[in-house]
Amino acid sequence: MSDFQRPWHKLYPPEVPVTIDYEERPLHNYLKTSAEVYGEKKALYFMGKEMTFKEVYTQAKALASYLQDLGLEKGDRVSVMLPNCPQSVVSYYGVLMAGGIVVQTNPLYMERELEYQLKDSGAKMIICLDILYPKAANIKPETSLEHIIVTGIKDYLPFPKNKIYPFIQKRQYQVLVKPEQSTDTHLWTHMLKKASGDVKEVSIYPKEDLALLQYTGGTTGFPKGVMLTHFNLIVNTQMSKKWLYKCKDGEETVLAILPFFHVYGMTSVMNLSVMMGNKMILMPKFEPEDVLKIIEKQRPTLFPGAPTIYIGLLNHPDLMKYDLSSIEACISGSAPLPVEVQERFEAVTGGRLVEGYGLTETSPVTHSNLVWGQRMSGSIGIPWPDTDAKIFKMDTKEEAENGEIGEIVIKGPQVMRGYWNRHEETAQVLSEDGWFHTGDMGYMDDAGYFYIVDRKKDMIIAGGYNIYPREVEEVLYEHSEIQEAVVVGVPDPYRGETVKAFIVKKQGSEITEEELNEYCRKNIAAYKVPRLYEFRKELPKTAVGKILRRNLIEEERRKYEESESMQ
Repeated sequence: MSDFQRPWHKLYPPEVPVTIDYEERPLHNYLKTSAEVYGEKKALYFMGKEMTFKEVYTQAKALASYLQDLGLEKGDRVSVMLPNCPQSVVSYYGVLMAGGIVVQTNPLYMERELEYQLKDSGAKMIICLDILYPKAANIKPETSLEHIIVTGIKDYLPFPKNKIYPFIQKRQYQVLVKPEQSTDTHLWTHMLKKASGDVKEVSIYPKEDLALLQYTGGTTGFPKGVMLTHFNLIVNTQMSKKWLYKCKDGEETVLAILPFFHVYGMTSVMNLSVMMGNKMILMPKFEPEDVLKIIEKQRPTLFPGAPTIYIGLLNHPDLMKYDLSSIEACISGSAPLPVEVQERFEAVTGGRLVEGYGLTETSPVTHSNLVWGQRMSGSIGIPWPDTDAKIFKMDTKEEAENGEIGEIVIKGPQVMRGYWNRHEETAQVLSEDGWFHTGDMGYMDDAGYFYIVDRKKDMIIAGGYNIYPREVEEVLYEHSEIQEAVVVGVPDPYRGETVKAFIVKKQGSEITEEELNEYCRKNIAAYKVPRLYEFRKELPKTAVGKILRRNLIEEERRKYEESESMQ
C-alpha cells in the first residue's frame, strides 16, 4: 500500500506509520512469545490473585490439550461464556491453540438467546461459569453441544476469599450450583489437574483461518456471526500498538473493565496486553466505587472504556477522594463521547481521553483521534494505518464532497471475511472491491477528520426534516444537571415522527421538562427540540455500556400501537 495517500496521513506524528509490515502468525503465538520474554512478570490481577505470563500460557496449553483429547478438531467452534476473569483469558488462547474458533458469548444471555447463538454457530463445546451451568445444560439437547466445561470465580481467588465467595454468590444470585465431573460435564479444576499439556500442533493459515465468531448486537433482526481471521485480529492489535506509540512493551498496566466477550475489550485490552507483555487488571463488572479504589491501588496507565463508564466515575460523589493520576491514555469507543465528559475526565486524571470508532465487522477499530497530538472535538478522528475510508452519497457508490453527509465506508486488512452462513447479508454490506458499508452517516472535513452524525437507521424524519439524534444529545449533555441522555424518534400522527429525549438527572438535580425545553430552544433549531421528555433512574445498556437506543424505540412503538388499538 505504498501508493496509498490520503489527507489524514499529513496529520500522523512521525512515530505512526502510514502502513505496517504485519506478522503472519497464529494469534495465540503472541501468548507463547510473552511467556518466553516476560515469563515471571505479572500478566493478570484478579480480586487479589495474580498470575504470571508463564502461568497463563501453561494453563492455556493444558486447556488446549484437554479440548483435543475431548475430540476438538481444527475449525470446531467453542463458546466462551465468561466475564473478565483469568479463565476468560486462558480459554480464549487455549481454544485457539487447540485449533478451534472462539465464539464469544455474553454471560447475561437468557436461554433463548444462548440457544440461538449455539445453534447458529454449531458450537461443540462451551466453557461457562458454574452459575450459568443450568442454562447450558437445559439447552444442550437442542444444540450441537457435546461438552460443557464449568468453572467458578472462586477457582482463582486467594485464601480466604475462595472459601467465602460461594456464600456471597448464593446470597447474590439465590443459587448454589454444584456440577459434578462426568463424561460430558468437566470441572475446570479437574481439567487443570488431568490435562497432559501436550498440544498436537495445528497448521494455521492466519489470513484464511477464523479465530473468532463475534455476534453482532442484533438490533435489527437476528444477531449475525462476524467471521474474523487470526490476521484480522493481529493487524488491528498491531495498529493499536502503533497508535499508542508512547506505551512501552512490558511496562504498562491496563484496566480491563471492557468485557472480553465484546470485540472492543478483546482487541484493545486483552490481545494488546498479551502482545505487549502488559499487566491486566481484570474486573468482571463495572461498579464505580470498586473501579476508583482499584485505580488508586493498582495504578493503571491505560484505561480503554466507553462514555458511560467515564460518566459513571465522574458522577461518583467520592470521586475527588481518589488518586487517578496514574492514567496516561484512554481511547473511548462504542458510543459518542460528549466533549464535557472528555474535558472533565482529563482534568481529574491528568491523562488523555480521545474518541475512537469501530465496528464488530472491523475487528473493531478503524478511526481515532490522536492520543498525543491534534484532535478535533466531536470527531471520531482519522483512519488508522492501512485503513481507507470514504463518504458515499446515500445509497450510491458516488463519493461525497468534503463536508457532505453520506454513509461511511471502510476498506482495510481488519475488515471481516463476512457473516457466518449469511451470504446475502454479507453481499449487502461488503462490496466485491472490499468496501465495507457501515450503516453510519457522517462526513469528512478538508483535513481528513471524520464525524458521525448518526446511524442511518436512527435518523429521525419529523415533518420532512432530517434530525440526527447525536446532535440533540450533544446539547443535552452540555447541561450541567444531566448525567445521561438518549434521543429517539417516536411515532407521531402529524409529523410522522417526533423527537423524544430520555434523561437521567445528576444526583440532587431538580431540573424540569419546562426548563429543559427552554434550554434546548436556545441551543438548537426549533424542529430539532424534543417534544417529549421522560426522566428515568437509568437507561438500558449493553455489557460494554452502550445505551440500547433500539430498546427504547421498540418500547415507544409498542405503546403507540396499544394506544391506537384502543381507539
